[in-house]
Amino acid sequence: MSTSHHSDLQILKEIAELLNQGTDVNNVLSEVLKKLLHVTGLQTGWIFLIDDAGSFSLAAKENLPPALSDNQYAPMCSGDCWCINRYNKGRIDKATNIIECMRLEDAIEHKLGDTWGLTHHATVPLKAGKEKFGLLNVGAPNKTSFNNEELALLESVALQIGSALKRINLTQKEQEIALTAERNRLARDLHDSVNQLLFSLSLTARGGKEMTTDQDVKETFSYIQDLAQEALNEMRALIWQLRPKGLEQGIVSALSSYGEMLGLNTNIKINGVINLPSRIEEAVFRISQEALANCKKHSQQSDVHLFVHGSDSRITIEIKDNGCGFTYDEGLVLPSLGLKSMRNRAESLGGTFYLESELNKGTKLRVSIPF
Repeated sequence: MSTSHHSDLQILKEIAELLNQGTDVNNVLSEVLKKLLHVTGLQTGWIFLIDDAGSFSLAAKENLPPALSDNQYAPMCSGDCWCINRYNKGRIDKATNIIECMRLEDAIEHKLGDTWGLTHHATVPLKAGKEKFGLLNVGAPNKTSFNNEELALLESVALQIGSALKRINLTQKEQEIALTAERNRLARDLHDSVNQLLFSLSLTARGGKEMTTDQDVKETFSYIQDLAQEALNEMRALIWQLRPKGLEQGIVSALSSYGEMLGLNTNIKINGVINLPSRIEEAVFRISQEALANCKKHSQQSDVHLFVHGSDSRITIEIKDNGCGFTYDEGLVLPSLGLKSMRNRAESLGGTFYLESELNKGTKLRVSIPF
């Protein structure tokens, strides 16, 4: 590792500038890793983010040899390794020298590909105060040790990364809180103004209908009353979507309440334990809302079957009706904006979207999202 062209302070300054610019975790980590390897003369590096449960993800990687990068980095995305095991047991508190890599040893043993002479790496925990975020690993071909000066630099960089991760997490939480507050404000405004106007219009139409004896006028007032009531129902549904009462009791309770509000008989079956991160819960809830609304509008059936399967790493939700259905070809563009929105929500979180429908044979929608 050579720092002849860069002082340690210059390296830290350049990395700090990169970290301060970013708000997307994966992009930030990728750019910082690239910069660190460039200025230190090291060749290979990767960053594992590790949650409180000990599960890890490959958040950034740079110039990994074929033995570790084949099959879309499969050797790096599963299985055990000594550095993660030690980290989870609280045995890595600072930059650690000469960690022989279990993943590389497995690759050599099973002849998974060229390792470019990489056998060892330094590993450094990413921390901010008492919070831990994961591990930074760096190495170079035929390099089996790092001196104290090199480890000290890596530790300083890791501390900067940990502080940036904490800042980004706090910013995201603040944005979520602000978004929730804005939703609540909009829901209140709609309820206090538009909702009241529609209710007044419905009452006025009913009064007008009772005051006249002209049959045509009666029918006109009746039509206005029906339109006002329909708009009122739509507005209540919109308010409910903006401020989903019941979601605090869990997604199943929320969907049951929403189906009931739409006038559907929602038969819900649950398999497994469902404890979702808030962003996944929100996405599943919105997708299911759209699906239930479609059942109400298009299926000409009031019975809907909803199946929820939860595991410790994935949620799958299936919504099925026995209504009129429609002709759907999986190879063609989705026929409505609502369906496209559901698919986009699922795929943006790494999930899958499956739709099956046939005329007079109902519709089945299945969404599966990992977390």
